[in-house]
Amino acid sequence: MMGVLTKPVLPEAIQEVLPASTLEEGALRRRVLEVLLDPVEVERMSYEAFLASFDEDTYAEWVNGEIIMMSPANDRHQDLSGFLESVLRSFVETHDLGIVRSAPFQMRLADTGREPDLLFVAQEHLDRLRKMYLDGPADLAVEIVSPESMGRDRGEKFYEYEAAGVREYWLIDPERERAEFYRLEEGRYRLVEPDTEGRYHSAVLEGFWLQVDWLWEEPLPRVLDVLRELQVI
Repeated sequence: MMGVLTKPVLPEAIQEVLPASTLEEGALRRRVLEVLLDPVEVERMSYEAFLASFDEDTYAEWVNGEIIMMSPANDRHQDLSGFLESVLRSFVETHDLGIVRSAPFQMRLADTGREPDLLFVAQEHLDRLRKMYLDGPADLAVEIVSPESMGRDRGEKFYEYEAAGVREYWLIDPERERAEFYRLEEGRYRLVEPDTEGRYHSAVLEGFWLQVDWLWEEPLPRVLDVLRELQVI
């Protein structure tokens, strides 16, 4: 139990001999101390209440009962997300590997409800899929890093996804033109580099590879051209 701080009271005898300015200064200092030490009660919400309170178009995450609103994505972010979603969805559907979902779609973990920019769920884990969220880890989560989300994507989410068992985690940073690909091995993420031709070969999406330089092209490659490279069409 947390102790309760009581207000310090100056004895009347001392108050009589101290000048008014000193008493006022002491009162002000006490008030500042009270404000600084007064615990702020954060209203917490259950995950079920969170899902019921926010519609499917709201970009927000649930973290230990608190609601974290997400900043709107910029044009480059949306373009890159749409490109990857189109390529991944076409590849996954063609090979009947599972499903691909894009934000805003919740991934419910132990103490959080996160919204990766993209996620893939393998056929053998489709029982985790609910109407409003994925109940458990995706097999692949993709985050497109922005200045606002950098600390969260590389920090909190990295360790949450690792602990929850997300088998593959892609961090795409368009501003720095850097892509990091992590695979879960013995409970820890290991950074996997692209091959000598600059291609990343996914372990979760069998047969799928990504030419990393595609991500930095402006405009981005035509999706049909990429699908031909992947022999999807």
